[in-house]
Parts: sequence; structure tokens; C-alpha cells
Amino acid sequence: MTDRTEALAEQTRLLIAVRDRRDREAFAALFAHYAPRLKAMLRRGAMRDSEAEEVVQEAMLAVWHKAAQFDPGRASASAWIYRIARNRQIDIFRREGRPVPDELTQAPPPEPDASDALAFDQEARRLRAALDALPPEQRDMVERAYLGELSHSEIACDTGLPLGTIKSRIRLALERLRHELKDLRQT
Repeated sequence: MTDRTEALAEQTRLLIAVRDRRDREAFAALFAHYAPRLKAMLRRGAMRDSEAEEVVQEAMLAVWHKAAQFDPGRASASAWIYRIARNRQIDIFRREGRPVPDELTQAPPPEPDASDALAFDQEARRLRAALDALPPEQRDMVERAYLGELSHSEIACDTGLPLGTIKSRIRLALERLRHELKDLRQT
């Protein structure tokens, strides 16, 4: 396992410790890791510094209180925590009547019927298997970029790798995934 993969596994382990044992040290480690990253994401999303700090506090408090809802089989710790912060940001914008930046809006999904749900579940399993088949360094980059929703620059800062290496690994991983999943239904 690479250092980056170990770091992602460590974050999930920490969140599970918070979930299962209400581990304060694990929560402190999560807070130290995610607070600056969440604040940077919120600032990029048109929030003032003081607003971003408040949302980070609220989001991390929600992580503590809602840790029992975390399921590592459905999302990585990173994706789950970022989703909480983004939802808080959207709530504030709507409450204040401010326009929500396009990248933050999400249309509510239609209710799937049973066959759609089954197809989605099968596709999700195939995607997970295809991700697991990637070389660890490529899988790590894809997970950070798409599940952790980090920019390429943020990944480069976190890992110390050159930006070009990050982009190459993601491009190669996406090509492999496209090839592995080419027979999935077209939407």
C-alpha cells in the first residue's frame, strides 16, 4: 500500500473510530486534516473567510454528531465530510437568498424504480471492481480527485508529487476505467 493509499485508509479508520467509539483523538486528527481543506473549498465557492470558518465548524460538528451514519462501503471519509460541508454552504446561500454557484446546485434525483436501482447497484459494483483493479497510485489519484473532490493542485500539495504526474495518473486511470466499463449502458 502506498503512503497516499495509507493516508486515505487512515482517514476512514479515524472516522470509524469516531463512529464506533466516539474517539476524541481520532476526531481531533480528522479536524486538523480537513478544516483547512474545507475552508479552502468554501472560499473558492464564494464564501467570505469568516463564513467559511463558521461552516467548517458546523460541518465538523455534524461529522461528530452524525458519525453513526458513515458507511465506508458507500463513500470515502473524505467524500462524506466534503459533502456535509458543501450542503451547509448551500443551506446558508439559500437562507440568505444569495445565488448558489452553479457548481454547488444539484437537482433532486428522480425516484428510481426497482429495475433502475438494481442496474445502478450492478454498475456500482462493476465500477468498484474496476477501481480496485487499477494500479494503487492511479486508484489513489482518482479517489482523491473524484471521491475526495480535490483539485489537481490540492492533490499535488497533499502528496508532494508534480502536477503533471497527478494529471497523467488520472488520465491513465480514466482510460483504463473507460476500457473496462465500455459495455455499460449509455445514459
